[in-house]
Amino acid sequence: MTGRLNSFLSMSALDGDGVRCVAFLQGCPLRCAYCHNPEAWDFGGGTEITSAELLERVSRYKNYFGDKGGVTLSGGEVLAQAEFAAEFFRLCHQKGINTAIETSGCIINKAVEKLLTETDCVLLDVKFTDEGSYRKNTGGSLEQTLSFLDLLNKAGIRTVVRQVIVPGLNDSAEQVQRLKDLCAHYSCIGKIQLLPFRKLCSSKYDELGLRFPLADTPEASPELIYELEKILDK
Repeated sequence: MTGRLNSFLSMSALDGDGVRCVAFLQGCPLRCAYCHNPEAWDFGGGTEITSAELLERVSRYKNYFGDKGGVTLSGGEVLAQAEFAAEFFRLCHQKGINTAIETSGCIINKAVEKLLTETDCVLLDVKFTDEGSYRKNTGGSLEQTLSFLDLLNKAGIRTVVRQVIVPGLNDSAEQVQRLKDLCAHYSCIGKIQLLPFRKLCSSKYDELGLRFPLADTPEASPELIYELEKILDK
């Protein structure tokens, strides 16, 4: 089966457990104000690759995975290429390679449900904790993400909830408390991670001739993240 690949990272310690290869798939229906990969929006971009070819690339690094590592599919939006991802993960499991996806949970269909049967862990981006902010800053829906989280909970798939903290948008103590309270209803969630907003992506927008919506927004400081993480630890 053929999919569209935007880029490939041979080894990462930031995209799931252990050391992992990360394949960034092409195409995303959302337009998040702080997106770091605008070059991955276009569904017709990237390069074609078969599931067997991607497996071959990942397998080169299997010796580095250890007990916890493996492969993570990110994007773009992985769920937009669910059939390809499921086929690839099936091949990974045949080779004993752990699988994870990083997703916004913005698509639910039969292909996505099939993909989840081949997925060991999900890194779920819960971008905002109220519907208005979610729609305004992503073009997507919190309700849809929570419906996807319901699927993960029902299937018992280990889930890490992530949220990028953007000053002035979702950096209040009240907002982080809402995130904590929301996650408390789901037994599949093992961890909540707060990620600092960064502007390293600005040059990508310039190259694409696009305006970066948050160009004037300050980055999230380590001190801010530290204070907000205290709320999660209470």
